[in-house]
Amino acid sequence: MTDRAFAVVRAGALTTVQDQGRPGHAHLGVPRSGALDPGAARLVNRLVGNPDGAAVLETTVTGCAVRPRCDVTVAVGGAPCPVTVDGRPAAWGTAVRVPAGAVLDVGATVRGVRSYLGFGGGVAVEPVLGSRSADLLSGLGPAPLSEGAVIPLGAGGAVVRGAVDAPPWPGPPDVLVLRARLGPRDGWFSREAVRAFASATYRVSAASNRIGLRTEGPALERAVPGELPSEGMVWGAVQVPPDGRPVVFLADHPTTGGYPVIAVVREDDVAAAAQARPGTAVRFVPYG
Repeated sequence: MTDRAFAVVRAGALTTVQDQGRPGHAHLGVPRSGALDPGAARLVNRLVGNPDGAAVLETTVTGCAVRPRCDVTVAVGGAPCPVTVDGRPAAWGTAVRVPAGAVLDVGATVRGVRSYLGFGGGVAVEPVLGSRSADLLSGLGPAPLSEGAVIPLGAGGAVVRGAVDAPPWPGPPDVLVLRARLGPRDGWFSREAVRAFASATYRVSAASNRIGLRTEGPALERAVPGELPSEGMVWGAVQVPPDGRPVVFLADHPTTGGYPVIAVVREDDVAAAAQARPGTAVRFVPYG
């Protein structure tokens, strides 16, 4: 195998390869996938001189550790975390040169949930339908990282020196405010339920994942019994399953579903959901 690669020393709770996703294939039953915090993924790519769409690693809470087989420029962004190279502290949020054979350890997040690790040249796993993203729902793309796996890297790019002046990560929200347009199935809920959706405070559930942000809080009462035929779903759709607690669909969401969608969250707000830890307060604010 080429020396342009890294070995996985510690895979962490869930570390996946992600880029900006594979939109445009919903008619084939293929979710969009991609980085849950796409702005953070773009930033680490810019720090190491990659195009915005290059593939990066997305970690979940506990980080990961890798051993490059070649000298490589890396950057860690997204949720802040300690970074070390062979046990010595390294900078977070800027480009760092890691020598061949050294262990780069991306530690547990201090705030937020997901950190992003960019490599000069990008992660060069085989693309599927134009994307290198791992999709946990459909199984498309590379499997989540496992200890001992060797992952290829692309040809290294030049570091963009000006990128170190990029705005800092805004941090996870104390209250996750999600602007949402009601519909298309808000009529399937009682008036009291629609009012509760717009006024109650929910909490992020520990059952949340890349497929959806699950919530804990008041159950939304249905006004229409029975089930819908499956219909198309989009990023940010707020589906209400039988337990009445809203679920905000994220990158690996199914492309169709039969539970009613009470509202759709603005895409600008969905990235913040990726960094909200369990227990974070959630408010839905209708607009439009």
